[in-house]
Amino acid sequence: QAQLVESGGGLVQAGASLRLSCAASGRASDLYAMGWFRRSPGNEREFVAAVAWRGVYTDSADSVKGRFTISRDDGINKVYLQMNSLKPEDTAVYYCAAKSVAYYSSSVYTDANAYDYWGQGTQVTVSS
Repeated sequence: QAQLVESGGGLVQAGASLRLSCAASGRASDLYAMGWFRRSPGNEREFVAAVAWRGVYTDSADSVKGRFTISRDDGINKVYLQMNSLKPEDTAVYYCAAKSVAYYSSSVYTDANAYDYWGQGTQVTVSS
């Protein structure tokens, strides 16, 4: 059973940057594809970005392409979301998710239902 701990949220002005981090605890042999999702008040949870166990494979939502970058440290279950040029519409609770995968998997998962574990979420607020 993995536990995910997110950090890095906060309150910033439009145009600023933030970097979210998420670390998955568990057995050293556990391998995870990881992703970021977000939920803003009155809206459903939406996909933001995801990365395969093999970190060269990534995907992101059209709404954040060119502004947000997902990355991970090689060989460990830790993922980052670099968010640049933040907009008020990026305001949401951001959740980290992890899915158990086989060794050297290149699969990227954009469907929230595919994930096995979730973090508690970190608030990102962007003021105009």
